[in-house]
Amino acid sequence: MTGLRRIRVSFPWAVFCAALVLRLIPVLLARDLGIGLDDMFQYDMLARSLASGNGFRWYAAPDLEALKPYVDFDLSSVDYDPVRGVETSFRAPLYPAFLALVYFLVGSSADRFFAARLAQAVLGAALAPLTYLVARKMLPEKERAAKLAAWIVAVYPILLAYPLGLGTENPFFLLLLASFLFLLKALEPASVPPPSASRLPPSASRLPPSASRLLPSASRLLPSASRFPPPASRLLPPASRLPPSASRLPPSDYNLLLSGLFLGLTALTRSVILPFAILAIAYAFYVLRKRAWILAIAFMLTIAPWIVRNSLLHHKLTGIETSMGYNLYLGYHPQGNGSFVFGPSLDLLTILDDAQRDRVGTEKAIEFIRAEPGRFIPLAINRLGFFFGLEKRVLMYFYGNDLVGFIPFPFLLTLFLVMLLPFVVASLSAALGASLLRWNPPTILLGLLFFAYVTPHVFILAEDRFHLALVPFLAILAALFWTGGWKALAARWDGSRAGKIAVSLAVLAALLLLLNWGLELHRDADKIIQLLGPNGNHSNYPY
Repeated sequence: MTGLRRIRVSFPWAVFCAALVLRLIPVLLARDLGIGLDDMFQYDMLARSLASGNGFRWYAAPDLEALKPYVDFDLSSVDYDPVRGVETSFRAPLYPAFLALVYFLVGSSADRFFAARLAQAVLGAALAPLTYLVARKMLPEKERAAKLAAWIVAVYPILLAYPLGLGTENPFFLLLLASFLFLLKALEPASVPPPSASRLPPSASRLPPSASRLLPSASRLLPSASRFPPPASRLLPPASRLPPSASRLPPSDYNLLLSGLFLGLTALTRSVILPFAILAIAYAFYVLRKRAWILAIAFMLTIAPWIVRNSLLHHKLTGIETSMGYNLYLGYHPQGNGSFVFGPSLDLLTILDDAQRDRVGTEKAIEFIRAEPGRFIPLAINRLGFFFGLEKRVLMYFYGNDLVGFIPFPFLLTLFLVMLLPFVVASLSAALGASLLRWNPPTILLGLLFFAYVTPHVFILAEDRFHLALVPFLAILAALFWTGGWKALAARWDGSRAGKIAVSLAVLAALLLLLNWGLELHRDADKIIQLLGPNGNHSNYPY
């Protein structure tokens, strides 16, 4: 050979490598960055405890001492061990376990944060090829759209920075997308196997030539029909005339098993996904009947051990995590607006007994609702707006608290737009792209995901970061619109009455998004002006 053979790299690997390089840049630049939010401290405590063999515990004496200036902890309600800390059920276990594995491998020195961020960069990069695979299942004839969706996720600005934080989102995004992929595989129709030639009537092979010309041509039959003798293959009906039950083979037990496993792992990362898991399993029973038991049992076996552990800890039936009462307390607090509020967020942290904190938080939330029932609907509307809000909260916190230093106005404004505009463009395009979907199992599953994931946040607590789990799906819908363009939208409108309804709802959703962002910018105008000013890095905004 006189030259090097060209190496062909598959698209999923290529987009993964590109996404990984982009995510490694901020990780390497922030090699010595510490942690700054209470969530991060809690995950770090749990991971260190697991890595050292002390179990799922937090607030050992050194950590308690470090946090005393901020929180006055009540130790009277727990059996406190100053060396090992307090057993807890407040957080879901999978992300601390992931961090613990990293800490076990690299040690608990200050470098553990850098190692965790490197691992999280790999998880984040895997979102891009996984988005491509999901898009190929949802839109099998739209490879260009699938590739475009993967690139959107690969370069999405805030996802590039997310590996810097110690947060459940890092594995949660990936596990949710993987769960959805295996559900699509489990629910997809399989090709119809051709009937065995031996089952055809004996006379079929003895049809006279004149009679065979009256039957449908082989070009309109199933592709597999050409493998049979010509007289027999002409007796096979077109696929469109087969009974519905014949158009679906039993799904692979492997895909059903993986669907249940990954749904369970996703719930063990953030239990807010449980409503979607329940609806997805119910839909699987509707489509697959008894075979869906494989999915259901795999899911239940995955989450059951942790539920048993928490139930034994609190001597009563307890779920995956006991943070519901705390979140309800924040979501309905009189000083709150439906989102996270810093001051009240410290009120219940003094209680180290998780069951007691959960009970008190729930009781207080009910008191808040009864005292001012008129706030219930406005708060829900607020939360829906926060959920689909502009992605500016992280930037305002980190820059406003001087964690990255001063940035000149032109560069700061550019950074501000780079962080905000991708979600604006992607979500508006996704709203229009959704109208191009056809009614089929993938579309139904996607609708169930959006409904079941958004609804709990609307009635409990919402922040703009919570919509990031849906960004890969928004990217798929946006890419569908971009590759089809206005011509596809017009064709959908002209195609049927259902098409007109779909396009009208899409336009309405886009207008509501624009209205929501306009109100948000008006509400936060003073904060944004201060942030962009000469002393914006000293604004000291709470998270």
